Amino acid sequence: MAQPSPAAAFRALHQGRASGDPLVLPGPWDAASARVFEDAGFPALATPSAGVSASLGYEDGSTPAEEMFAAVARIVRSVSIPVSADVEGGYGLAPKELVARLLETGAVGCNLEDSAEGVLKDPARHADWLAEVRAEAGDALFINARVDTYLRGVPELDAAIARARAYVAAGADGVYPFGAPPEHLPKIAAAVPVPVNMAVLPDAPGPRRLGELGAGRITFGPGLQIRATQAVRDIARQVREL
Repeated sequence: MAQPSPAAAFRALHQGRASGDPLVLPGPWDAASARVFEDAGFPALATPSAGVSASLGYEDGSTPAEEMFAAVARIVRSVSIPVSADVEGGYGLAPKELVARLLETGAVGCNLEDSAEGVLKDPARHADWLAEVRAEAGDALFINARVDTYLRGVPELDAAIARARAYVAAGADGVYPFGAPPEHLPKIAAAVPVPVNMAVLPDAPGPRRLGELGAGRITFGPGLQIRATQAVRDIARQVREL
């Protein structure tokens, strides 16, 4: 019996999950952290652009595309489980080139944002662009469409749902309303037929509760890299005191 492709295996991880049991995807920022998460038993990983950028010495959003793709490729090569890559807004690449570059890294999925330089993109144009990415990728990539309305000062539930529906219609496999209030999550989840990604943020519910509210997938943004950096700071202080 033929084994499913890595992308198919990754897509299957999102399906049939019970309430309170979302797919939890840690965010590795380099090859070493990826191996730690794999050894801990997680079935797949999702890189955070901010965490990877920090590991490369860049501010979030300022990493050159070449370096981001190279970092993702190193992470993918270091583990035997599927890896999805946060590639921000696509770095201005045409859909054909973006998909080719992603597949070259070995990634099986991607996050794609609907804002650039702090400004929301036109939702219809972004949906058309996502449709082109979908057409180029076929089934080889799980496209997680990030909805940045809450992040960019548009906190209305209807605005988030409208964008999410447009992106699903364009072929997105999942939607990611970054920073959505937990009380909005049940209505967003009910409005779309795909998994809703929620990030575990400071002072927000944990994965199980987010799953009960409707999240099908949980990520952490740069949160795990930030915690690891704090641990290194603590170690550095202890070493200074030896």
